[in-house]
Amino acid sequence: MKTKRRVIAPIALALAATIGLAACAQGDAAPETSGAEATGQLTYAIASDPSSLNPINVSDRWGLTVTNIVYSPLARVEGDGTVVNELAESIEPADDGLSVTVTLKDGLTWSDGEPLTADDVVFTYTNKAVRENGNADLLYVGDQPITAEATDERTVVFHLPSVSAAALSNIATETYIIPEHVYGDVTDFSVTELDPLAVGSGPYTLTEYERGQYLTFEANENYYGEAPKIPELTLRIVSDPNTTKTALQTGEVDASFATPDAIAELEGAGLNVYPYAEGRVAYLGLNAAKLTDPKVRQAIFFALSRDDINTAAFLSDDYYENAYTILPPSNAFATEDVEKYEQDADASAALLEEAGVSDLSFTLAYAGADPAQKTEATLIQQQLKDAGITVELAGIEPAAVFEEIQKGADSQYDAFLGGYIMGQDPDAYSLLYRTGASANYFSYSNPATDALFDQGAVELDPEARTAIYADLQAQIAEDAVVFPLADNLKILAVNPRIGGVEDAKLVPIYTFENFGLLTEQ
Repeated sequence: MKTKRRVIAPIALALAATIGLAACAQGDAAPETSGAEATGQLTYAIASDPSSLNPINVSDRWGLTVTNIVYSPLARVEGDGTVVNELAESIEPADDGLSVTVTLKDGLTWSDGEPLTADDVVFTYTNKAVRENGNADLLYVGDQPITAEATDERTVVFHLPSVSAAALSNIATETYIIPEHVYGDVTDFSVTELDPLAVGSGPYTLTEYERGQYLTFEANENYYGEAPKIPELTLRIVSDPNTTKTALQTGEVDASFATPDAIAELEGAGLNVYPYAEGRVAYLGLNAAKLTDPKVRQAIFFALSRDDINTAAFLSDDYYENAYTILPPSNAFATEDVEKYEQDADASAALLEEAGVSDLSFTLAYAGADPAQKTEATLIQQQLKDAGITVELAGIEPAAVFEEIQKGADSQYDAFLGGYIMGQDPDAYSLLYRTGASANYFSYSNPATDALFDQGAVELDPEARTAIYADLQAQIAEDAVVFPLADNLKILAVNPRIGGVEDAKLVPIYTFENFGLLTEQ
């Protein structure tokens, strides 16, 4: 069964927010491009369905990619920390640090032609600050939410409950604005799927979604920026890396991620290859609700060789840099003054003896279709076997890993492989490591860590903040719930018929900052 709908009029929001996307096991193939001539189409292969198409709570790579195509934020943060305005014309923090005033660009409209105003911004932030909706943490200072007030059609004033250096950097960036005239009647934004064809302000509008197959987009004629140079965009869902590689070589898809071992072959087939950094931390995570003894967790880490795991997964240090803390090594606040857990079999054995544990065994979950994670899992299993620790591997769907691990003590998994990109400000990492935080997959809780996050968020002096976050990194390393592996480069392969890669800008998570700036050559 195939569901196909096109936007031909403004969407009324009498539709319930829980409308699901039609699912099917088989369907027609996505629109193809031959790669031989200009077609007005761009096809990009992604590894899985988005796990959310709700801009209020979306957090997965492909859901965020779609969100970035269809919607726009007030501003975004570049990889070097530079803030670039999008819908915002200006962003001005108050001298007292208790408010931020945002002025919107003049003449903004939604893709249906309706005006985009300050009321839409207030509507978006008000709903995003509802904890039950699932992604509100960064809009709080302590236990009080940041509030938004429209003072005229183009001006929004954000009010902070108290001074917060972190909030000043978080408020106006990376929250995608949604239209009140479309979603004003929705009472529950905790769902993962709003109507996928809803009105947006990004360079493209979503026109069709067939789960497990593809998503198609058309240029948004009311986009405030430069009109997309390629009018039709398809995200084709291809879960198998070998199938993706073949599709790149034949021109069936124009761009996709590749693994380091495929670079020579892809370049030999005439494709352009672009390695780039995302500020990502690839890691082994432990479920502290099941592996409750810190000494046991430390013993596991001392049995591992980070260098061997990274070399096996990423082939060469041209494509990765060792990570030792919760922050990527490129982060300005990152420190190496932590316990790095360099491989030490004697230390591992001594810790297990102190904990009174013998014949330790546990289950490690990972994304089964991810070649790097499969390699990491296999090496971890072997290294721990050499230390007398038995690891059962479970290669499953990526979304299923985190859905299951969030069950804490009730999860069937004791450990998991993952990776995250959280940006420049260390406070953003509180989503992962603060007690009860929305993305605390480790079931980790330490009042000392929580207190350091509290101190760092409100400290305005840069040197003092740096010292606080150095202590924070050391504390989490000592608690041994995460074994950072690497900041590994993403490698994008692109058909030579596609140009404008530098203009579209390769960025963390979204691949391209703006797909609309890609061209056909």
